[in-house]
Amino acid sequence: MSVQHTPAPARSDVRRPAGVGRSAPARPFFKRGMLLTVGAVAWGVDSLIFGTDPDGQLEEALSSITGGMFQIGLMGLLTVLYATKALGEGGLARFFLRLEGVILVFAMGSTLADGIGVSDFDKLGWVLLDICWPLSMLGMFFIGIRVAIAGRWTGKDRYWPLIAESWGPICVPTFAIFGSTVAGVVSFVHLCVGYGVLGQLVARKQR
Repeated sequence: MSVQHTPAPARSDVRRPAGVGRSAPARPFFKRGMLLTVGAVAWGVDSLIFGTDPDGQLEEALSSITGGMFQIGLMGLLTVLYATKALGEGGLARFFLRLEGVILVFAMGSTLADGIGVSDFDKLGWVLLDICWPLSMLGMFFIGIRVAIAGRWTGKDRYWPLIAESWGPICVPTFAIFGSTVAGVVSFVHLCVGYGVLGQLVARKQR
């Protein structure tokens, strides 16, 4: 008498445990970091060529395109800050990042309106929309301070956001004192060294 051992058929209804066979990407924020770098450098080059106060329809359109690329990069940065709880784990930190995101969306609307030439600064609504652009940059500066204080990001990651996000406090007074051309040079250097490098740090960030 022979005994045959027939293997039990594989069950198709048994799910593999979550995470089995799949590994988390080594650099989960790579695309967002690269987008921030590209946007910062593009807007910086535009500032270097045309200054920080573009004149004429073509200059305004190019400034809006490059500025919009930079703003999209900033939005990506906000999502990384939120995902990594860079400002802390409390509800206030999450609220502030959401608020900054809302202000940035309105700032992007202002950039688009300027680019297509529909802004009308004789009307209060357009003025308020335009104010969202500097407000968003001021908000990023406070975010940089908070990232440094919270200390959840370590090494260069901890302090470089503050360096990058000091663009407003540095470039705006430069424009007021020295004018558009000088401010454009300062803006170019600051954007490349600040946000350009920050984008690379974010791209290399593993968690």
